[in-house]
Amino acid sequence: MADEHPMLKVVIDNITVEVPAGTTILNAARKIGGSVAPPAMCYYSKLQESGGKCRTCLVEVSKGSEKDPRPMPKLVASCRTTVMDGMEVKNITSSKVISARAGVVEMLLANHPLDCPVCDQAGECHLQDLSFAHGQEKTRYEFPRRTFPKVDLGDYIQLHMNRCILCYRCVNTANEVCGSREHGVLDRGDHAQIATFISENLKSEFIGNVIDVCPVGALTDKTFRFKNRVWFTKPVYAHRNCPTCCGEVTLWYRGDDIFRVTARKDEWDEIKDSSTGKKGWICNTCRFEKKKTADWVIEENAHVDRHSVIAQGHYEHQTIPKEALPDVLSGNDPKILMDIHTVSGVNAPGNNLGDINGPAHSTDFHENR
Repeated sequence: MADEHPMLKVVIDNITVEVPAGTTILNAARKIGGSVAPPAMCYYSKLQESGGKCRTCLVEVSKGSEKDPRPMPKLVASCRTTVMDGMEVKNITSSKVISARAGVVEMLLANHPLDCPVCDQAGECHLQDLSFAHGQEKTRYEFPRRTFPKVDLGDYIQLHMNRCILCYRCVNTANEVCGSREHGVLDRGDHAQIATFISENLKSEFIGNVIDVCPVGALTDKTFRFKNRVWFTKPVYAHRNCPTCCGEVTLWYRGDDIFRVTARKDEWDEIKDSSTGKKGWICNTCRFEKKKTADWVIEENAHVDRHSVIAQGHYEHQTIPKEALPDVLSGNDPKILMDIHTVSGVNAPGNNLGDINGPAHSTDFHENR
């Protein structure tokens, strides 16, 4: 009996890998990992209809297959092209791919504002990583950038359309995860934008997942906006018995405060399936309303697979050197000359920064009398 699931050999950047029939070039490259895997701004493996829009994953197919060794005449989108037995693919080893990818990045940045210093996505933004690797020193775009007003999409999400690259991930998430949607892409060409239908709010219990899938800072969590930089926070795995979703999340701590709650992610920054086999999408209750440590069962420090600024400051299995000052001071702890947090009242009882809906101001704190 013939094998129903034959394994196909494909060579990507001179590395051979075997994958099942029907596998895309992108997923075959991800099996190898590292820089061999093309970047992707619109493709999301957990969404069925994603891919084919941003063109950042273009690769060169120098050999079609064993049966037809002719090269493909143009660069192809690796997220939409399935492998053939004997196919040979060039990604980082192709000058054509490097040049084309630089052109795609330049196009994505044509209207994207340079507001990384004030963007909450800074430090975990795919477009930042892409522009650092393939971007130009300066722009050739001489025309005014398109601008849109900020829009509140309900109680928890704010839309910055200026930053959007129209990857359609949020639209696909609403269709496939939420079951229905009140937003989509309106207009065409340079007027195309993400917008709600007749100013409807996004009300689905799972709509918060559009924040996790957004590769840039277009959809932001209003409960986390301007509160902290992500590289100052510490990701921790936790879970709770949630009747709506899997209940397995990442808590982002700074000190004793939980600043935000997100779904768990893998090395490709995509949602991880839970340990119980459920989908890793989390509900709005877990994401926005459970901001106290008592709400969760803490598991362990989160392992950050994705190479980013977040991973740089979270060393695993680190050895903390012994504090020498108590020995010098005859067993006494050193005195803190100025504890600014105590003076400001930030650490006073009742002042939990994670509970503040939006940026923190001086009026949000009170002295411990």
